[in-house]
Amino acid sequence: MTLVETDEQRSLRTAVAALAARYGHAYFAAAARDGRTTDELWSEAGKLGYLGVNLPEEYGGGGGGITELAIVLEELGAAGCPLLLLVVSPAICGTVIARFGTDGQKRRWLPGLAAGTLRMAFGITEPDAGSNSHRLTTTARRDGDDWILTGRKVFISGVDIADATLVVGRTEDARTGRLKPCLFIVERDTPGFVRRPIPMELAAPEKQFELVLDDVRLPASALVGDEDAGLQQLFAGLNPERIMTAAFAIGMARYALARAVDYAKVRQVWDEPIGAHQAVAHPLARAHIETELARLMMYKAAYLYDTGDDAAAGEAANMAKYAAAEAAVRTVDQAVHTLGGNGLTKEFGLAALITAARVARVAPVSREMILNYVSHRTLGLPKSY
Repeated sequence: MTLVETDEQRSLRTAVAALAARYGHAYFAAAARDGRTTDELWSEAGKLGYLGVNLPEEYGGGGGGITELAIVLEELGAAGCPLLLLVVSPAICGTVIARFGTDGQKRRWLPGLAAGTLRMAFGITEPDAGSNSHRLTTTARRDGDDWILTGRKVFISGVDIADATLVVGRTEDARTGRLKPCLFIVERDTPGFVRRPIPMELAAPEKQFELVLDDVRLPASALVGDEDAGLQQLFAGLNPERIMTAAFAIGMARYALARAVDYAKVRQVWDEPIGAHQAVAHPLARAHIETELARLMMYKAAYLYDTGDDAAAGEAANMAKYAAAEAAVRTVDQAVHTLGGNGLTKEFGLAALITAARVARVAPVSREMILNYVSHRTLGLPKSY
C-alpha cells in the first residue's frame, strides 16, 4: 500500500473540488431548508463521470474502486455539499450488483447508476433488529417462479428519489430450514411496496423513510446473485458503506475546520487574532491531526477492499468509520466553539453540522457495535452479545 496518491487520483480530487466549490454549502443548505433535492449537483457529477468512478468501464463506469469514490465524497463534503446517496447508490448497490448481479441486472442498472440517471436506495435496517442480518424479519418465500417479500424497514434514505431499492430479506434454507439473508431489487412502483416519510430533526436534502412490503411479488430476476451466498454479498456492500460513511464524516470535519481556521485568523478581540492563542489554536490543531489519522485508516480500508482482501477490509472499514465519526463530532464541536455565537448562525453554516456529525456515530452501525467487533474479532476477547 502506498500513501501517495496516483496522478489520476490527484486529478480526480482537484476536479471534484472545483465542481463542489461551484455549488458549495449555501446551495446544499438552501436545498435542505426548502425541502428540495440536490439534483443539479448530482446530475452534473454524473455527467462528469464522478458518480460511477468505482463501477466497471464496460458498464459506463470509471473502472476504479471505492478509493476513488471516497475521494469524490470527501471533496464534496469538504466544500459543504456532500451527496449522501453516494454512500448508497454507487457504493453499496452498484458494488453488489457489479460483483454478484446477473448479466441482465448489470445491463439494467449499472450504466444508469454510473451516469446518475438511475438511483438506488438500500433497505436493511428494521425497527427491532437494526442492521443485524441474523435478526431481520423481512422474509422472502417462493411462489412458483416468483418471490413474495414481506416485512418492514426503517431509516431508509432517499427512497422517494430512488428508482429501486436493494432490500435485504431472509429466505429459508432448503436443507436446514434456517433463515439466511438474500438481496432483492424492488423497483419503486412495485405493488405492495409502500413508503412513509419519517419526520427528522436533521436538515438534509435526502429524506428518511419507513418501508412496508406487503406481500410484494417479485420475479425470479429480482434476486441478486446466488441465494446461498447472500451473507457474502451483503458484506460486500456493507464494507463500502462504512468506508463511504468515513469519507462523509471526514469531508464534514474538513469543512468545519476550514471555517474555524479562517475565522480564527481574522477575529480580533485584543491585539492579535484569536488564533494566536493556544487555547484556540491547539484544539484546532488536534482536530486536524485526528481527522488526518482517520483519513489514513479510511484509505487503508479502501485499498484493502479494492485489492480483494475482504476480511482485512472489514476490520479496517469498521475502524475507519469509528475514527472518522469521532473526529467529525469533535471537530464540528470545536469549530462552533471557536466561532462562539457566530458558530450558531446561518451565515457560517456550522450549527446544522452539530446534528449531522452525530449521524456518523450511529449510522450505519453504532460506535458501540464497532467496539464489539474490534474487541471480539481483532483482540479475541469473549463475545458480549
